[in-house]
Amino acid sequence: MPELAEVEYYRRQWDVGWGEKILGLQINPGSRNFRDCDTGVLERYLPNSKLRCSEAHGKRMLFQFSGNLWMGVHLGMTGELSVGGPDDTSGKHEHLILFQKKRSLIYKDPRQFGAIRFHRGSDPPAWWSGLPPSILSRDFTRDLLREFLTRRKKSPIKAVLLMQERFPGIGNWLADEILWRARIRPACPAGKIAGIKLTHLFQNIKGVCADAMRIIAPDWGEPPENWLFLHRWRDNGICPKTKKPLVRETIGGRTTCWSPAWQRWPKESD
Repeated sequence: MPELAEVEYYRRQWDVGWGEKILGLQINPGSRNFRDCDTGVLERYLPNSKLRCSEAHGKRMLFQFSGNLWMGVHLGMTGELSVGGPDDTSGKHEHLILFQKKRSLIYKDPRQFGAIRFHRGSDPPAWWSGLPPSILSRDFTRDLLREFLTRRKKSPIKAVLLMQERFPGIGNWLADEILWRARIRPACPAGKIAGIKLTHLFQNIKGVCADAMRIIAPDWGEPPENWLFLHRWRDNGICPKTKKPLVRETIGGRTTCWSPAWQRWPKESD
């Protein structure tokens, strides 16, 4: 599933269409991607509008068009945005195409777990403005983190980091990277993380997300070898810090990769 930086990468793909008119669109009305969207309204209002700007928030995107039109995009597990020629037509998995004079803006989602939403109004829709603070914003604070971990104190920290109502955009690999850098065992109960360890976790949440946005978002760049990222995918993966084996196990219902030799806090006897 695309995470914070991958979503930002896909959002930027449509930047080439800024300021240009939507001449028409092609929709697959039977797609589950439109379960929260009236496709008839989309077809009525989007043609002749201009794409003004866009932004990403966690795993979601918002595109603003002239005429006070707003379109929300969620990629789900397999969604992606791309750009094609002006005469491209949809294939089996292209569920929305916006046609411009020089190009087409394409939304593709083979498994249809993503979603398209649409709103008309002078202000952003409530389903966007009501999202939690972005990880990299000033509103995401250590106190906010502490309060959330306290409310989820019995849950393993790996599972807590995947909760989008507080950590928008953090998915499986980002959570593993954060805990690896913070040297925290992924099964550690969230309520046990306090004091200097809470500060360390907070700093790494911010740091890993910032690094991902810097390296991956611009052009789908590959993280360096000194991250956990590359090693976690490999069979018989080795921790880049200790050169000892990584472990894969299911924690909080998700496959987790971590390094017992590096992530030693808390001790099993604690």
